[in-house]
Amino acid sequence: MPDEHPRVAVIGAGIGGLTVAGALTARGFPVQVYEQASAFSRIGAGIQQSANAVKVLRELGLEPTLRARGFVPASFVHRAAGTGEVTNDIPLGARAEGRYGAPYLALHRGDLHDVLLAAVPAGAIHRGRRLVGLEQPGDGVELAFADGSRARADVVVGADGVHSLVRETLFGPHELRFSGKAGYRATLPASALGGERLDDNTKWWGPDRHLIVYYLTAARDEVYAMGTVPEPDFDLESWSAKGDVDVFCAAFADFHPTVRTLLGSVPLVHKWALADRDPLPRWSDGDVVVMGDAAHPMMPHMGQGAAMAVEDAAVLVRCLEAAAGDWSGALRRFEETRRARTSEMQAISAGNSFARTGKDAVDFVYGYDAWTTPLAGAPAPTTTSTPGGNDR
Repeated sequence: MPDEHPRVAVIGAGIGGLTVAGALTARGFPVQVYEQASAFSRIGAGIQQSANAVKVLRELGLEPTLRARGFVPASFVHRAAGTGEVTNDIPLGARAEGRYGAPYLALHRGDLHDVLLAAVPAGAIHRGRRLVGLEQPGDGVELAFADGSRARADVVVGADGVHSLVRETLFGPHELRFSGKAGYRATLPASALGGERLDDNTKWWGPDRHLIVYYLTAARDEVYAMGTVPEPDFDLESWSAKGDVDVFCAAFADFHPTVRTLLGSVPLVHKWALADRDPLPRWSDGDVVVMGDAAHPMMPHMGQGAAMAVEDAAVLVRCLEAAAGDWSGALRRFEETRRARTSEMQAISAGNSFARTGKDAVDFVYGYDAWTTPLAGAPAPTTTSTPGGNDR
């Protein structure tokens, strides 16, 4: 039957891949996820899921668990690096939930991954499957993996990150644009701070660097710090590479004493080069599409990279549900629906000015609902008019 759900293969079991797999599973799509790693590791990292992302995860039934594991900050405070002067204070907590229809959550990236993993049947996730080839012979998509195994699907979703093989196979090399800055990140127990009082969620702004600090748990017993530092010659884009704690601390030696106390308690730091890409002109080819970082990697300055992948997942599922058998048309509709928003988010994040002193773009970012936003090509709302009268 032309309107039967397609068999979907998702390449990559990160945040975006698991979200789209969970959403597809919830709607009855047969889905298989192929992940190159043989096991999932809990590398220290925080993640923020603002209302635009939580509204997607709510439909998967995950909100209660995420609330229990994560932390709901009362506000997002922006401070001058040296003096600690507040330059902006964005209300979160109950005020943001009332305005945007969902909470703003901060949590450990590993906790979010665990919750998403539980939303996908265990038998549908295949670890140790590194994609090495992809072909579209005319009737479905053929996948080849490094271990010699093969798979077949009607639709393939490349959620395989910034170094996506799916993207490169479809469109050729598309070089990363390195920013000349390195990102340092660390998690640490709050008890290590010796009673130092922290804001719920703070961005400390220096002239050429910044540091974001927030709690990761409802108990406020774990803290995350992520800083960016100019390092023009560093270009290693690795999520697991370790950095030098002393270098990290020295980079913020002129910041407020609260920052110095915090960084002086950091036991271990990871480091990666900050990079993005120009927006892709196309995200799909035939019955294969890329999403998340594979399609639109962005700087981490807004905390929206994962949220964009989560939004992608909901819109992609909606397009497939409405496809009536035209899977390639559904994938084109998905990219047409998402391209303008993700391109603008890439630009805002690259500029690193979001919410520093004003409320610019806050509603645009947090108010989006991927389940209700109009899909590209959808009929415009109609009204009934009478001559000489008002619309009714």
